[in-house]
Amino acid sequence: MSGPEPGGGPPTLEKSAAEGDGAAAAQAPDDGGRAGRFWSARRLPAALVALVVVGGAGVLLYDVAAVRTGRPAMGWRRRLARELATRPLDDPRVIWLAAAAVLLGLWLLVLAVTPGLRGVLPMRRDTPDVRAGIDRRAAALVLRDRVMEVSGVQSVRVDVGRHRIRTRALSHFRDLEEVRADVDTVLADGVRELGLARHPRLSVRVSRPVKK
Repeated sequence: MSGPEPGGGPPTLEKSAAEGDGAAAAQAPDDGGRAGRFWSARRLPAALVALVVVGGAGVLLYDVAAVRTGRPAMGWRRRLARELATRPLDDPRVIWLAAAAVLLGLWLLVLAVTPGLRGVLPMRRDTPDVRAGIDRRAAALVLRDRVMEVSGVQSVRVDVGRHRIRTRALSHFRDLEEVRADVDTVLADGVRELGLARHPRLSVRVSRPVKK
């Protein structure tokens, strides 16, 4: 679909791979070589949780051992026991602390059951013992360089997502239909050569640069 931009701007040609052209057929997903996402080690959250648990347990054990030897309990433990015995459950402070604890627990559960590493796209596993991935920014840079080789393309921006690749190109000469067809072909070949486990859909927009 082509035509002038709203407000009298330069003509624009935009099309998605879902419309079913040749480039879309070229990027149809294969059945073999599937690979799941990479799981993040999440060292910082794990280290913080371990530090809090170990520190709290150490202080509590020390206080219990001190009480068993005849020394008085620490002030914080006496104050905590008094607050738990006297403060009602509908107190705003208790409600806010409980809500914070629930949110923290939900955050830890989400971290535990989700892969993470959204910036790494898994590649095909042609060899069962080898797993490979490519950074989304690196993939965008490779595809951008490929599109810049198309005749008529002045500048281009490529955003690589996990499910879709969005390309915005400016063409300063040649027909927009021809430029977009070449960009489609180059992107389809580039995505195929990246060897991704899941072929993302292509969304390409070609327009004229704004005249100043």
